[in-house]
Amino acid sequence: MIDWSAMRGGYRHPYDPRPAIAQIRANPLDQAAWDELWNELHHQGDVDSASYAAVPLLIDACRAGPRDWNLYALVGTIETERHRRKNPPILPAIVDTYVSALEEGRNLALSDLATTRDPLVLRSTFALIAVVAGDIKFGALLGGMSSGEIDELAEETMAWSTAYRDADREANDP
Repeated sequence: MIDWSAMRGGYRHPYDPRPAIAQIRANPLDQAAWDELWNELHHQGDVDSASYAAVPLLIDACRAGPRDWNLYALVGTIETERHRRKNPPILPAIVDTYVSALEEGRNLALSDLATTRDPLVLRSTFALIAVVAGDIKFGALLGGMSSGEIDELAEETMAWSTAYRDADREANDP
């Protein structure tokens, strides 16, 4: 049993994510609830016990769908930041549930990859798959780069604008 009064979020103060997660269970695309969770569970690289304890609840709440990038990006961010030296380890009482939830999140991501055409969903699912597989650096890069940063990197390393057609626009064209 989790003592939610002892759980701390990204700001290192007590935070109980269950009300926001209940809103997501009722409406998985409720952006206000996602905004609250992003704000409270992760702050400038900081995550804490409430962040870890929220992961299994989030996966369960979103299992039936619909799902968007928020689920994959937030869970992937929490797992990535868990490895930061300044963040506390997962409480032993929830390790097994947390790891199982990550694996289920990866499976949901793999399923959603088959049908999505949303670039944010693509990046966040690939990032989560990478971190769950143990490639934390690659997942962090995928999940942390903005579209502009990806464009800049493609230009710098591949001369994208001169070497390639507008592949993003033509992705659906044969």
